[in-house]
Amino acid sequence: MSVAVLRLGHRLVRDDRTTTHVALVSRAFGCKKIYMTQVDDSILETIAKVCDDWGGSNEFDIEIIQDWKSLINSWKKNNGIIVHLTMYGLNIEKISLDFGEEKNILIVIGASKVPKEVYSIADMNIAVGNQPHSEIAALAIFLDRLYRGKELGYSFQNAKMKMTMGLTFARGLPSLVKGVRLSPTRGSEEMIQLGNLIP
Repeated sequence: MSVAVLRLGHRLVRDDRTTTHVALVSRAFGCKKIYMTQVDDSILETIAKVCDDWGGSNEFDIEIIQDWKSLINSWKKNNGIIVHLTMYGLNIEKISLDFGEEKNILIVIGASKVPKEVYSIADMNIAVGNQPHSEIAALAIFLDRLYRGKELGYSFQNAKMKMTMGLTFARGLPSLVKGVRLSPTRGSEEMIQLGNLIP
């Protein structure tokens, strides 16, 4: 099963931070690709840097598209499933997410008002809750349910940096964390060792 995200729409400047976070969640939570219809170059640079530092440059891809309808139609023709995340959908608690390993999933999330067509084209309109909420939260919760939490332990190849937990070290990062420092280890990896959080 391969999972990708279609970020439908992007309001320049206003949505820059949200779109960046949608891409970061997509990558961190196991998606192979994110399609965007419009995006600022700085967002692409940020995601490329994250992939370079934390791994995934050969495992996660961003593609800018002009025609989202063609993408969705092509996905459906290739036996893929279109999942539209919307607060107006059926609550995720009432839906089985057992799609089978042979199915590829395209998750559609909007920035501004989503065209009505998306609701009818989608195979499923799913809500992680029927109250106003963030598309970032919706995407994270959906992916966590889809992968049953397995994505939380995933480690990317070619990472220059990795987060590891430890009870030692005492310099470096903010005072919120006691016992933190960035230290080089084997090869080109840099390991961040975390101690106890200050209550």
